[in-house]
Amino acid sequence: MATASSCEEQEPVTIADRVFNQLREAILGGKMAPGQKISEPELASSYGVSRGSLREAIARLESCNLVERKPNVGARVITLSIEELMEIYHIREALEGMAARLAADNMETEEITELRKIVETQRKEISGGNYAYFLKEVDLDFHFRIIQGSRNRRLIRLLCKDLYDLVRFYRASFSASSPRPEEAYQEHSAIVAAMERGDGEMAELLMRHHIRASRENARRSFEAMQGEPVTGQSAREQTMQARTNAS
Repeated sequence: MATASSCEEQEPVTIADRVFNQLREAILGGKMAPGQKISEPELASSYGVSRGSLREAIARLESCNLVERKPNVGARVITLSIEELMEIYHIREALEGMAARLAADNMETEEITELRKIVETQRKEISGGNYAYFLKEVDLDFHFRIIQGSRNRRLIRLLCKDLYDLVRFYRASFSASSPRPEEAYQEHSAIVAAMERGDGEMAELLMRHHIRASRENARRSFEAMQGEPVTGQSAREQTMQARTNAS
């Protein structure tokens, strides 16, 4: 099983490292479609590498949960699952809310000032209609900085190394089809304002609201793709919703 750090893009040392980086970016960037079959002969020829190096790279992608191998089928890019996506968002809501609260207490004034600059960059990119850049670069940078600012190493590892490759993968498939950059900008700005005041409790509440809104946007995008409504709710959430409707 690969370590968390082995799932990140690294300076290539071996041919397998280089192929891993290229395939990882192709999957996360949406160039390889969900469920796409991975043809070893085709890829080995395309990248000009041996089957052995390619298989090593694919094995690493499999351990990073970006590739799955099925009997009698072979290796494929992971398929889209609304249930897994909702699970990821629920984890993010709890952990990134905590990160925002800790960051409000632990980040230096200069670091929070840099966050404000990122938010202003978001505003400029959105005004210019550059939604793709917002989704790919600026939005993730905002969240990464807050997570790093929590100064909690376990939290950083869980979010930055274990979850965010999957976040990027799903975002390439869902969110780009139904972006909400204007709303996200307003929410980011409010989070930074709370951090500027040193109000960790409010920063946590605002971050949790922000990620819940993003979760619902992803759910709607999936429904539009599938042509039918899905809940993506846990059994507990469905029970609570049923009780609410009955009351």
